[in-house]
Amino acid sequence: MDKKKILRHLIIILAVTFAFLAGCAALVYRVDPFFHYHAPLKDFPYVVDNQLTQNPGMAEHMEYDSVILGSSMTVNFETDWFEELYGLNTLKLSYSSAYPRDISNILEKIYEPYDDGRQKDIKEVYLGLDIITYSGDVDETKYPIPGYLYDKNPLNDINYLLNKDVLLEYVLRPMVDPEPTDLSHVYASWWTEEYYNEEWVLRGHDPAPVNPVPMEDHAFDSGIEENLKINIIPYIEGHPETTYHIFFPPYSILFWNDVLLDNRLNATLNAYRCVCDQLSGYDNVYLYYFPAEKETVTDLNNYADYTHYKPDINRYMTECFGNGTDLISRDKNDENGIEGYLKRVEEMLDGYDFETLNKKLAEYHG
Repeated sequence: MDKKKILRHLIIILAVTFAFLAGCAALVYRVDPFFHYHAPLKDFPYVVDNQLTQNPGMAEHMEYDSVILGSSMTVNFETDWFEELYGLNTLKLSYSSAYPRDISNILEKIYEPYDDGRQKDIKEVYLGLDIITYSGDVDETKYPIPGYLYDKNPLNDINYLLNKDVLLEYVLRPMVDPEPTDLSHVYASWWTEEYYNEEWVLRGHDPAPVNPVPMEDHAFDSGIEENLKINIIPYIEGHPETTYHIFFPPYSILFWNDVLLDNRLNATLNAYRCVCDQLSGYDNVYLYYFPAEKETVTDLNNYADYTHYKPDINRYMTECFGNGTDLISRDKNDENGIEGYLKRVEEMLDGYDFETLNKKLAEYHG
């Protein structure tokens, strides 16, 4: 074979390869399963199951007037409930095990104008605040962020447009096996009703080791103050038109058992005080304290592990945002101020039979 024929074959191979890659990229661009370029196509059966890659695009391009933010404590909220109860067009943008920086990253996207220059009208933000994650590094995210989906640099979009997994799992597979996209239910936990029971929870929970040395009472405070200052408060201050409903999730009695075993009760209670001290002065912030819900917290049949509660609890909290149940008074010394709620937690712990609980745990874990 002479050189001309070899060159011609090489050109043909390169042209076919380029055409194939261009076709793949065009298909990903057209469907845009991560919503990086546009809102969802009307009739495409999108698979929405990847918070890191799909949240930024949804925040940028979908039409909404309120958002649900937070960790896996928020994944079982149904956005339809917020339309039913409050007439809101709500978007759920949860991040499992979210750190404050994760919340900041998505808040930045939420407040960016649409591509056509329109400003978003964000009326309400419903933010689950996990006290256990707010004392860490202000720049830390739970998982590495795929920067090419968060920035405005088109050159690195090749990581998206020519991504084999994106093409196969999020474009072609839905075409072959289509299911209607239910955005109200996205990211919901895999646990079904039978997993919410005491035996399952106890079997799956390794109690904290006993710590004989009490943690310093204000060990978490400085980290919390810094995280709120850097990652949360700028959005509260910068958008007084948005009402922030910030709530503390109701972890189970196993969480509090670990707190006691680890000798950090005072530090944990002070962490809640610290958040309230930092945020209660803002007129557009309402704080809700659900850890004092004794009947919920002490019944392990409400949980699938030591912190994750059944969807019925999410529905209850949704209703509380409207009727004021568990709303923290701005006067911390009021009966329904933060001191009143923390007193109820202490009373709950004082009256609970932890000896029996730890015996049950010992039976499962030795």
